[in-house]
Amino acid sequence: MQADVASLVKAAGAAAAGGRWQEAEHLWGRVHALDPDHVQALFSLGVHAFQRGDAAAALELLQRARQRAPRDPMILLTLGRVFRETGKPEQEWAAIIAALEIDPYFLPALLGKAEYIERQGRTRAAAATFRDVLRVAPPEPEWPPALRRRLEHARDAVQRDTEELVEFLGQRVAARRTTVDQALTARWDEAVSILAGRTRPYPSICNQLHVPRLPALTFYDDAHFPWMRELESRTDVIKSELQEMLARRGEEFVPYIQYKPGDPVNQWDKLNHSRNWSGFHLYAHGKPVEEHLAECPHTAEALALVDAVEIAGLCPNAMFSALAPGAHIPPHTGETNARLVAHLPLVVPEGCTFRVGYDTRAWREGKCWVFDDTIEHEARNDSQQLRVILMFDVWNPLLALEERELAAALAAAMRDWREAAPAT
Repeated sequence: MQADVASLVKAAGAAAAGGRWQEAEHLWGRVHALDPDHVQALFSLGVHAFQRGDAAAALELLQRARQRAPRDPMILLTLGRVFRETGKPEQEWAAIIAALEIDPYFLPALLGKAEYIERQGRTRAAAATFRDVLRVAPPEPEWPPALRRRLEHARDAVQRDTEELVEFLGQRVAARRTTVDQALTARWDEAVSILAGRTRPYPSICNQLHVPRLPALTFYDDAHFPWMRELESRTDVIKSELQEMLARRGEEFVPYIQYKPGDPVNQWDKLNHSRNWSGFHLYAHGKPVEEHLAECPHTAEALALVDAVEIAGLCPNAMFSALAPGAHIPPHTGETNARLVAHLPLVVPEGCTFRVGYDTRAWREGKCWVFDDTIEHEARNDSQQLRVILMFDVWNPLLALEERELAAALAAAMRDWREAAPAT
């Protein structure tokens, strides 16, 4: 008999998968006749009865299935659906909660809980549960087809609640913000955004040397960089040299991202070996590109003004960085927070933006800024023209001079370790 039951179960599953519902129900009926306590048969026949509109039969079959499999949350959740359709909300809620007591991370039950709360008109409480749903759910491209529509609703409900909450929180603290120094207001804008769940905190994430206890600041105050105004005053001559290099040596603007075959490229797949983001290097990985520096003497003089980082094999770096029309540099983080990165915008059409953590800015020709590239950042050129900046490294001004030496020594020691020949 067991062989017959197994064969019928397999056939019933295939029929259901193929959408042949009557055939599936007939086969489950045969399983039930052979084994009246077969849980899957009881459950499936209960579902078929419910689909036919026979709620009484569905409840009887599903209750019997529950008696035989009391730890199956799907049976409880299906019972809850029948209770809902038969106008028994209290019993529906009890079934949902019972399912979650068995498995607090059972996605269909979490969805059912949020939807129940929403139907009661408690949209804010529902949004809180929908947030839990989205935390438990897999990434959106992997959402189960059977749940996609409901998960899309959850996502939209959370987005609406988030925007309303941001507005509410902003209004509540608006009066107090006027008493805070203007330079600090962005901190509290971001605090509102994080509290509302619209954004997350952006820490410093270093791919190589991380100096602990340095603050994760997005853009640094210009006052830290006494060379900045003099550099900005030379924008016109630097731009002139850039334009000459574009005209005469444009082929030497090489793709910035150049992974070898077989290397994992991750977020860089669209830019790998692409001239959508290219650079004319003046310094690269700590070494001067003498030929290019000789071609750009005014730019070389300007770079000599800055507090350039010297970490062997890593810094300084300096280049004319060109971003093609429509190109996007995806979110990423840099190598070490011992150094910062400066931009001097030279050719900036409308529609070009740069985000570091929470803060988004538009470049303005001739206005330099310095940022921490170990905080997630990205760039966009949504214009129809080329965007070019002079990009270069500087020391983090919050490091003492002695600490610079420590940073350079640590980075060099790590490099020596990795490159050392194995002992024989």
